[in-house]
Amino acid sequence: MSKLTYRISYYALYAMFAIILIVIGLFFLGGNATGDALVPGVDPEMWQPAQTDALLYLMYVLFGLAIAATLIGAVLQFGAALKDNPANAIKSLLGLVLLVVVLIVAWAMGDSTPLQIPGYSGTDNVPFWLKLTDMFLYSIYILLFVTVVAIIGSGIKKKLS
Repeated sequence: MSKLTYRISYYALYAMFAIILIVIGLFFLGGNATGDALVPGVDPEMWQPAQTDALLYLMYVLFGLAIAATLIGAVLQFGAALKDNPANAIKSLLGLVLLVVVLIVAWAMGDSTPLQIPGYSGTDNVPFWLKLTDMFLYSIYILLFVTVVAIIGSGIKKKLS
């Protein structure tokens, strides 16, 4: 069973790599946007790729898949650990709880002041989207910092033992 799971994940990974490479190739080599695809108010000297929407939709799909895989994996791990050792099952939720805490702290740190963007008159310059964007940026910074500290701490621990 685990060999089948490994094969499926192996092929899924390479299929996703192929799709990503195709969409990135279309984005960079697909030519210039024309007609309705042009962003109004943008300097005509600036390059506007024709396949920007395809790249954005790919990112949305990959983001959704990552969230779904994370949640499904956490639930399956929790269920398996709950059968064998309930105490370890509770410990396995610690990472998820810490992630939620990081997201809440990052949301609280976010600024909701509308930005002054020359030439932009869209509807996304509102407090909710600004705080959400800041939440993701601060979360990335915090998780990157924690990762670097963990790498350094792991190296030090390995040298000492």
